[in-house]
Formats: sequence, structure tokens, C-alpha cells
Amino acid sequence: MARGWESKAVADQIEEGKQAQAPANSQSSLTPEERERQGRLSSLQLSKARLLDQLDRAKHPAHRQVLLNGLRAVEKEIEDLMI
Repeated sequence: MARGWESKAVADQIEEGKQAQAPANSQSSLTPEERERQGRLSSLQLSKARLLDQLDRAKHPAHRQVLLNGLRAVEKEIEDLMI
């Protein structure tokens, strides 16, 4: 079960990587600030995915709470960047 889910996650990451490479040509027209913002957003999205994966496997209530707090913080940062 976990192996299949992990394979799906890897496939999703590969697909996201391909999508990120496609607009690379259009990134040359972005300002340095926009490129930095996009890089930060990408990093936050990866962090969110990692936290969700860890949360899915976490058993101890205290550990789950720490992960939930981290997830909320990451989601807040993503929301702030989208504005």
C-alpha cells in the first residue's frame, strides 16, 4: 500500500518537474523578484507535500500536532505569496 502511494508521489514530482522545465523559456522575461517569488513558492509547495506525507505516516499525537502547525505555517506563507 505505502509503496504504491510513494510511487504515485514520485510520478507526480516527475510530472511537476517537467511542467517546471516547460516555462523555463518564458522565465527569461521575468524580473529577478518574480523569479525569486516563484522559486520560494515552489519550495513551499514541496515542503507542504513533504509535511502531508509525514502527517499521513505520523502516529504519535504530539508529532502530528507539530506537523499540523508546520503545515498551517507553510499554507499561510503560500497564501501570502499568492496575493
